[in-house]
Amino acid sequence: MRLTYTSDLWYKNAVIYCLDVETYKDGNGDGVGDFRGLTQQIDYLHSLGITCLWLMPFFPTPNKDDGYDITDFYSIDPRLGTLGDFVEFMRTAKDRGIRVIADLVVNHTSDQHPWFKESRSSKDSPLRDWYVWSDKPEPDDPSQIVFPDKENSIWQLDKKTGQYYLHSFYRHQPDLNVANPEVRDEIARVLGFWMELGLSGFRVDAVPFLIENVGDKLPDPHAFLADLRAFMSRREGGAVLLGEVNMPYKDLVGYFGDGNGDQLTMCFDFIGMQHAWLAFARSEAGPINQALGDRPKPPKDCQWATFLRNHDELTLDKLTDEERQEVFDAFGPDKDMQIYGRGLRRRLPSMFGGDLRRIKMAYSLLFSMPGTPVIFYGEEIGMGDNLDEEGRMAVRTPMQWSQSGGFSDAPPVRGIPGGSFAPERVNVADQKRDPDSLLRWFQLLIERYRECPELAWGDNTVLDTGHPSVFAHRCDADGATVVAVHNLCDTATEIDLALEGLDGSVLTDLLADETMEVADGTVRLPMSPHGCRWLRAAPRGDMPPEDASIIAH
Repeated sequence: MRLTYTSDLWYKNAVIYCLDVETYKDGNGDGVGDFRGLTQQIDYLHSLGITCLWLMPFFPTPNKDDGYDITDFYSIDPRLGTLGDFVEFMRTAKDRGIRVIADLVVNHTSDQHPWFKESRSSKDSPLRDWYVWSDKPEPDDPSQIVFPDKENSIWQLDKKTGQYYLHSFYRHQPDLNVANPEVRDEIARVLGFWMELGLSGFRVDAVPFLIENVGDKLPDPHAFLADLRAFMSRREGGAVLLGEVNMPYKDLVGYFGDGNGDQLTMCFDFIGMQHAWLAFARSEAGPINQALGDRPKPPKDCQWATFLRNHDELTLDKLTDEERQEVFDAFGPDKDMQIYGRGLRRRLPSMFGGDLRRIKMAYSLLFSMPGTPVIFYGEEIGMGDNLDEEGRMAVRTPMQWSQSGGFSDAPPVRGIPGGSFAPERVNVADQKRDPDSLLRWFQLLIERYRECPELAWGDNTVLDTGHPSVFAHRCDADGATVVAVHNLCDTATEIDLALEGLDGSVLTDLLADETMEVADGTVRLPMSPHGCRWLRAAPRGDMPPEDASIIAH
């Protein structure tokens, strides 16, 4: 595939790395991460192969919801630095060829935001209609309550004015009224402000809540997303909107733009993620086969974002009760490991008990799946969780740079995991020196993924392996083919894989020093326990003579 073509749509085969400035690296010794500390780690991220950073909220905040309760959309939280520090960070990232996107949290504000303070001051306030008010709240639907451990309603009485305000999340986060054109204009100004400072786009928080609360107040609520996308494209043609839309596929595709692809640029594949965890629990490929078979193809120039873990709970809400219990039993049997009755508050390495073979296989699967991989900071070294922290904070612990922690010289903002996942056992410095470490495996996967645009751009086909625990798929684009095979169980096996149209081709394993030939349209593949293979197909005549002479039959 022509690089000049694929680079225009840079996000389709990007490697996105999510981090929280607060917990990544402390640059001034106060125990809180900041932009100065993050800037000093840009070369580490560049060497890892990251092409896009996704920053969790860094705006001024009372910090009741880890920064998602915002009091000023146009500034930096003083604990994290200044606008000057941010600009210097952006300059350094750009110098290394790393794009940056940030969380766009405009479903709500903090109740301490000046907009809301003015809105609640009087029913006659000029900003009254910037939020959603009602004399009589609608009956509560338990399914609408996002945090059932903290809230029992999505309406809160404001005693001063005697009306109720809507809060889809916590009561200290009143919902903005995006049906109001003044609010929509202000949101566009927020996007424009940060794009002028270098951002390449935004990860849009809780997209369904953002537009569905509009109800019948707008003729087409989705037009708001289309307007935002058009605004961004006028400012910067390559800017992206990455949407958090945890919905069934049939409902989700409309968020791309009803076939036109003029709304969200990318959407997270929550269904695929949840089915992958069901597959891991069963050591069977069936759930992944089902998810990929059900997943619709996004509109032209749009893309799926794939992931196994993020900064929130590992939600399993789209599985059946029985399926969810299977995953709970396998990876979070203790109630303290579960959250909201629908998910887990653990990181992948601890769920896999530190089994490096299984961990490496899981991330190989992630990077080979059709779509753009998104990873959460610390995954590349196998960081664990700290269940002593409240709720979702269990997976948002400080980055582990060295055996002593390396995050800060002061007591860190959040507790660090102990035991087998403590910094003296899991850290960047040690893994840099270990050729067999998870960090080196991530570097290899990212390098190979970037060399295989077929994985992100190609037509995907799930293959019949004849074995319930072995998942295989192929991606074809512009006459090139990559085949990925993963063994989800802990026993060795051998499969015969039919590869239509590749008879006589040579398969080169991109993760190991091995080649094999497709004979009579079939190749026999030995698979080690939790083994993985990425196989690039090429005609025998295209191979260098020294390679052609050592083909394994």
